[in-house]
Amino acid sequence: MSTRRAREADSRRRDLGGAALVALALIWGYGWVLTKVGVDYMEPYTFAAVRSVLSVVFLFALLLAFRRPLRPVALGLTLLVGLLQTSGFIACTMWALAHTGAGKTAVLAYTMPFWLLLLAWVFLGERLRGLQWPAVGLAFAGLILVIGPWQLEGVPASLMAVTGGLFWAGSAAVVKIMQRHHEVDVLSLTAWQMLLGTPVLIAIAAFTYTGMPTWSATFIGVLAFNVLLVNGIAWFLWLFALHALSAGGAGIGTLAVPVVGVVAAWVHLGERPGAAEAAGMALIIAALGILTLREVSVPRQWGRP
Repeated sequence: MSTRRAREADSRRRDLGGAALVALALIWGYGWVLTKVGVDYMEPYTFAAVRSVLSVVFLFALLLAFRRPLRPVALGLTLLVGLLQTSGFIACTMWALAHTGAGKTAVLAYTMPFWLLLLAWVFLGERLRGLQWPAVGLAFAGLILVIGPWQLEGVPASLMAVTGGLFWAGSAAVVKIMQRHHEVDVLSLTAWQMLLGTPVLIAIAAFTYTGMPTWSATFIGVLAFNVLLVNGIAWFLWLFALHALSAGGAGIGTLAVPVVGVVAAWVHLGERPGAAEAAGMALIIAALGILTLREVSVPRQWGRP
């Protein structure tokens, strides 16, 4: 009977993890477009610092409201998560957004699942198997087409977006290591990693500050969406999915985010990728789709922490 209850609890956990990823796709996918709009009103790193500070306040308010643990677990590892997930990922992607399209940045940043597969192989013992190999190959071929190293003008922004994805994958691997050795409250970890990672963004903003933002109803709405959803609720949903699913499964489950980002950027910002970029994006998304199908066909791996 206890085994049956454990299986039912594991199934519920996987279902909730999947639901969290669906919500993430909508929030983060459209969030790329709104963030791109936001940097038209405020210098990119100032925007990143302001939204992170406000998000920290919001997250700690949630901790108090829900009476969740205020004391951080494994402070050193939590700091590392903050430096990778908040400082590194946000700094890189904000720079990329300021210099290239929202859809392109979204696709390149969401190469994260492939970096996470490789890191999980090295540090977590989650081996690459079967269809994962050709999927990784497709993804790297797509990267070459999207980055377009033969077009030097756009390469730095593209590489910054990819580096952001690598930082994010590193933070996810650290979280999985934490969960193996500590009892981690997801909301508390979300709040603390953002608190510890935000000072780096503030420092960068101080060095790059160029003037006051252009305040408007649009900008306030964009900032609120970023604070409450993109930086607050969504990071909690991501860490919850990472807790509920395997590292590879959680990473791969973000498939829909760049799809939503590309479509939203096309519709709302008029960003139409060139032929090579479009082909590269298609290869990356196809590779993610292959990995997703593999995870669905081997459900036991989703539940393996």
